[in-house]
Amino acid sequence: MIERRKGAHARTTAAAPDGRWPALLLRWWRAGYLRIRRLRPAYPRPGRTGLRRWIPSWRQSLGLGGSFVGILTGILAIMYARTEIPADLNAFATQQDNVYYWADGTEMARTGDINRQDMPLDSVPEKVRWAALAAENETFYSDSGISPSGIIRAATRMVTGGDTQGGSTITQQYVKNAYLNQDQTFTRKLTEAFIAIKLDNKMSKDEILERYLNTSWYGRGTYGIQRAAHAYYGKDASQLNVSEGAFLASLLKGAALYDPALGSEAHKRAVERWNWVLDRMVVIGKLSKEERDGYTRFPEPQAPPKPAGLTGQNGYLVETARAYVDAHTDISEKDFALGGYQIHTTFEKPRMTALAKAVGAARAKLSPDTRQADRNVRIGAASVTTDGRIVALYGGPDYLKQGFNDANSSVVPAGSAFTPFVYAAALRDGVERERGKPRTPVTPATVYDGNNKITLLTPEGPYWDRAGKIAKAENDGGKSWGRIPLKSAVANSVNTAVMQLGMDVGLERVGKVGVQTGLLESSLGEKLPSFALGTATPSAIRMADAYATFAGRGRHSEPYSVGKLVRNGSNVAIGKPSVKQVLPQNVAGAVDDALREAVARGSATAAKAAGTGAAGKTGTAQDNTSAWFVGYRGTLSTAVSLARIDPHSQELQPLDGIGGRHKDMAGSTLPIDIWTRYMTAR
Repeated sequence: MIERRKGAHARTTAAAPDGRWPALLLRWWRAGYLRIRRLRPAYPRPGRTGLRRWIPSWRQSLGLGGSFVGILTGILAIMYARTEIPADLNAFATQQDNVYYWADGTEMARTGDINRQDMPLDSVPEKVRWAALAAENETFYSDSGISPSGIIRAATRMVTGGDTQGGSTITQQYVKNAYLNQDQTFTRKLTEAFIAIKLDNKMSKDEILERYLNTSWYGRGTYGIQRAAHAYYGKDASQLNVSEGAFLASLLKGAALYDPALGSEAHKRAVERWNWVLDRMVVIGKLSKEERDGYTRFPEPQAPPKPAGLTGQNGYLVETARAYVDAHTDISEKDFALGGYQIHTTFEKPRMTALAKAVGAARAKLSPDTRQADRNVRIGAASVTTDGRIVALYGGPDYLKQGFNDANSSVVPAGSAFTPFVYAAALRDGVERERGKPRTPVTPATVYDGNNKITLLTPEGPYWDRAGKIAKAENDGGKSWGRIPLKSAVANSVNTAVMQLGMDVGLERVGKVGVQTGLLESSLGEKLPSFALGTATPSAIRMADAYATFAGRGRHSEPYSVGKLVRNGSNVAIGKPSVKQVLPQNVAGAVDDALREAVARGSATAAKAAGTGAAGKTGTAQDNTSAWFVGYRGTLSTAVSLARIDPHSQELQPLDGIGGRHKDMAGSTLPIDIWTRYMTAR
């Protein structure tokens, strides 16, 4: 507190938080007020007649002028004392877009209303910073945060009817961007100046400059130098050279005037302004004459990029990556919506393109306008590597037309594509044919009954269904295969042998292997005998991931779609799954042999076109409501699902006659066609 006394009277005022200015200005105001009080008795002037009585003397004129200055100063002092730095920034000054990148680091999509990303000041090359300072405020590091001449010029323009734009320091410009509106009024200009002074006392110059560069408008829908660098030169701000920085600095004066893409006149102005900025840097000693002489060619910016939106497959990719971030970080939805995140996904653009083309070629074979069976077709597909990376997926015809992601759908029965999990459980755990007796080991050569309509047995005897009848298993087309080795039964989709194998292993054990290799428990459903033939409804992503376990010799990783998460230049911790041995190598190897057999001589021979090493399994639901192909070659596993779903009831419809296929033929060849075309794409 500051205590002031006059005679016996004491007066106490609050000490100014920003130094001596308020007290000093208040003293000037009081002096002006007292001066006016002294002038009042001597006016009109005594001893004068006529008009001269009303013309003030030079002393009175000087006194009146001083009084006016004192009163004005007092008013300004009060306004200054009452002006506070706002607690909240403007929404656009804090909100940023979130940027999603392909696995190769190129931009895939942006989400958010504001195209802005913060860039630490030390990541912006020093000469690029000085280009902005040379263009806008070369005395930035030595001024007090305001330009008195600019404020006087603003007042003059207000009086003469002009606008108040121009003459602002970088600190003032940041204040306007971050805290105020863009109105050009004298009151707003004064508020801007007061906040600028206080901000200059509170923050370091580097901090103000960093915030200024990150909130300034650069045109092409961009706020901040980082997004501007990408919009005009397709690179990070850290990679800009001084010539490119001089052009971006030109945009600070008015992006609509200096973007070369806006016409020849704008291009001409841009070149002139660019030259001026570089010359100015020489004058202030921030660029040598020799270096300046090396920049004779204008750094033509690239054409305005097309907005990276969520059309086509991009929306499904963004949705998948966003869900992964949500599940594997502590970032709240509110914080994520504020933006500034760079999400580096695992999606590979060439594979995405190839998968979309493969599905498009398959859809071209359908005639929904003329054939009822071809309507309401839903296709989902996903590719997962043996280390868990989701490198491609197909979620639907267009995210903006169909938001539901069919690659992540859990409504399509896996059918006989599920049989490898039954086989793996049997090879690992053996079978129990008599209750209470030791489990019997199983090998690929173990023989089972592959005849049609065999009675399903439990360790206690025949299995009775809910209708009170003894349950029997049936093969596709009613074919009997006789006694058949398990490896061949899996490769040829012999339902009767596989169903009995599931009963002998125990359906709970089968489900456990499915979960350990990658399927979600929630997708398994009820454990009835038909469970062994694929009543479970895993997503294409999960099926591809589970088959990748067989390709990886029993090593499994949970599927993931985000490899790295960054915010404003700093890495953000995000959970990444580890690879674990979930099946013995010999068990996974035996399953792999059966899946290779399926392609070589079994139910999936159409996939031989994919080349040596292809392994996979077709899948058709018992009620013919789904068709699958899941397979791999090398370290890449891909699953394709197909179903027809009524858009009103969301119920599955039969595939009878789809694609012109004979109605007596179950399933569809489209999934294996898509898989083969995709896996052989160059």
